[in-house]
Amino acid sequence: MTKTDNDKADLYLAYQVAVSQETQWNAYGMGGGFRWGGMASATSSTIHVGTLVLDMYDPATKQLVWTGNATKTLDPSSNQEKNQKNLNKAMQKLLKNYPPKQK
Repeated sequence: MTKTDNDKADLYLAYQVAVSQETQWNAYGMGGGFRWGGMASATSSTIHVGTLVLDMYDPATKQLVWTGNATKTLDPSSNQEKNQKNLNKAMQKLLKNYPPKQK
C-alpha cells in the first residue's frame, strides 16, 4: 500500500482510537482458605487500555471491505518510546490477517 492524497485512491482507511480506564484487582491469600479461616487481602489499581480500530473501504461502492482492531494496556506515564514500540507491535498483530485469505 502507498499513501496518497489523490481522490481516486484504491482504498480508503479510517481509524478510531479510544483509551479507557479499568480497575485491576489483585488478590492474595494464605492459609486454609476462606472456608477454614486463613488470611486474604485484595488491592486494586487503575490500568489504561487503548483500543485502535482500523476500517478499509472500497471508494467506488463506499462499502466496508475489511476491519480489524487491536487492544493494548498502556502506561501514559511510561517512556513514550516504549509506548510507541507497543503500538507498533499491536499494529503488526492487527495487520497480520490482512489481506484476507481467499476461501
